[in-house]
Amino acid sequence: MEYRNLGKSGLKVSELSFGSWVTFVNQLGLKTATNCMSYAYEHGVNFFDNAEAYASGKSEILMGKILKKLNWTRDTYIVSSKAFWGGQLPTQKGLSKKHLHDACNAALKRLQVEYLDLYFCHRPDPETPIIETVYAMNDLIYQGKILYWGTSEWSAKEIKKAHDEAEKNNLRGPLMEQPQYNILHRDRFEKEYKPLYKKYGLGTTIWSPLASGLLTGKYDKGIPKKSRFTVKGYEWLGESLNSVDLKKIRNVQKIATSLGITPSQLSILWCLKNENVSTVILGASNLKQLKENLDSINHRELVDNKIISKINKK
Repeated sequence: MEYRNLGKSGLKVSELSFGSWVTFVNQLGLKTATNCMSYAYEHGVNFFDNAEAYASGKSEILMGKILKKLNWTRDTYIVSSKAFWGGQLPTQKGLSKKHLHDACNAALKRLQVEYLDLYFCHRPDPETPIIETVYAMNDLIYQGKILYWGTSEWSAKEIKKAHDEAEKNNLRGPLMEQPQYNILHRDRFEKEYKPLYKKYGLGTTIWSPLASGLLTGKYDKGIPKKSRFTVKGYEWLGESLNSVDLKKIRNVQKIATSLGITPSQLSILWCLKNENVSTVILGASNLKQLKENLDSINHRELVDNKIISKINKK
């Protein structure tokens, strides 16, 4: 495992990390989730990603139980949460100072930690002034409840606005962005955000490197019964099948076969080749999947610029 600085900070994050989106609670119970987190940690993963919205907070409760059980020293791992969708009432959602305050305290209790290393604004909130959100995140930093704050799926314009407001008020702007990034979904990361990497030293914790499994090839003949596409509340993922670039997927499969690795491993290594990627968040519904994905880094020498060009070819 190699470690990369998270943006312009000195925080070293493992190039591959482990997230709980969709899988924790919905597909993984305590035993299997514990085995996955333990295996990841033992193989160099130091960042574990979560959010208040995942399984309506139950994902954080599950991860908190695991962290307590495994009893790793707090200075050896990084844990995150994200705030936006906390409940149905007006004060339980969005990026107001109140919700960010309440959501952070609730996440700390669920995860059973004294502070969050990373805290994300899960989506932009058009009903809350960005300056209010910037102040709220800085308050949480000053209170020692979070160390770094960032955004998830914000536009480049919104991220720039947050930095401008922070600079004017001598506050800290967002250090990192958590966008979707994979072979099938790349324009925002590579084009829209491009000026931000150098200007603000923006770090990235990318999600869905396998395009929710599309790049693995397991959906070539339809949706398997235990797929994340069938998880209640995530049926919208299946809609991506309607617009998928089958030619691109088959090209990835063909190249992976020629290299002697799996399409999943090739897709992950493709992400890691981008210097603006701080860490690739892996998701797995079982330990076998996680082992395969983590093994990607043992084949990094196979994916050179020539291979990247073949993958990127239209």
